[in-house]
Amino acid sequence: MMDYGLKDRRIFLQDSSERKEIELFLNNEGIKLDKNLDYTVGVYDSKELVATGSFFKNTLRCLAVNSEYQGLGVTNKVVSHLMTEQYSRGYTDIFLYTKCSTAKFFNNTGFYEVARVEDAVVLMENKFKGIQEYAMNLSKKRVDGARVASIVINANPFTFGHQYLVEKVSSENDVVHVFVVSEDASIVPFSVRYELVKRGTSHLKNVVLHKAGNYIISGATFPSYFIKDGKAVVSTHAKLDLQIFRKYIGPALGINRRYVGEEPYCEVTRKYNEIMKSTLEEEGIECRVVPRLELEGKAVSASRVRAYIKEGQIDKIKELVPSSTYEYFKSRAAAGLIEKIKNNTGRH
Repeated sequence: MMDYGLKDRRIFLQDSSERKEIELFLNNEGIKLDKNLDYTVGVYDSKELVATGSFFKNTLRCLAVNSEYQGLGVTNKVVSHLMTEQYSRGYTDIFLYTKCSTAKFFNNTGFYEVARVEDAVVLMENKFKGIQEYAMNLSKKRVDGARVASIVINANPFTFGHQYLVEKVSSENDVVHVFVVSEDASIVPFSVRYELVKRGTSHLKNVVLHKAGNYIISGATFPSYFIKDGKAVVSTHAKLDLQIFRKYIGPALGINRRYVGEEPYCEVTRKYNEIMKSTLEEEGIECRVVPRLELEGKAVSASRVRAYIKEGQIDKIKELVPSSTYEYFKSRAAAGLIEKIKNNTGRH
């Protein structure tokens, strides 16, 4: 790699002048600055910014190189800087999202394609055949049956609504694979969410629980910085997520049915569910939308549970959650989380 005296240094986006410089550079490359970023680097030729890249948790984002500097090893310089920082933070399984037109530049930096949505996005990873290994490990939990279903849930936290959905799917199928979203994009951490799902479904003997891992993509952290049309963001996220599901996850476990809870309030989730239903059924995978459990005319939702906790009305959640969830929030172990929920200003 020849760097022609180029220098790389960390950019602090809290600095308004540095942020503006990065935003203008990315705009010229047809990219918006992602809202979820932990770290940013800039590469300079003298004082001129010629390349940049960022990451959020274990995903590289907002990678761009001035067209005049492409083919000179500058992409390598950006990726190398970011990867060194990633490793120092303890991340080893690293992913990047990029436009289809730029994916070829990352083949020489140790990244391999996982899946793509044509003319929209490519997901790549730093492990050769990482997705194949994930599917092989999943297949160890395969249970054969005529009706094998799956559900993906976040459970922020686990409610009677989630339990009702899992129980219904359990009653209609031989096997149910429940994937709990692993990303900590929610106020209730994954370790707690997973444990509450486990306790709340322990009476169902045909349920197989999974940590979703890196390959079931959360809408909360799906990058949309290179997609200009807001409506296309949901469609692109759904198509990428479903391509991975169809190609790797479904076959590994023999899944022929997928269930989702009805979403009457969130337009984004509802749109995702519509795309999922039409996409999977084209592939011969049945997709069922289950109406949400209601109590006194209101949907039982995790957001209602969090609202009660935020208001300091823990006893009110008793009518919305299984005893295992209620007992957890009444315990000393939940004290720190309750405080976080009370101070949280976000939606999730």
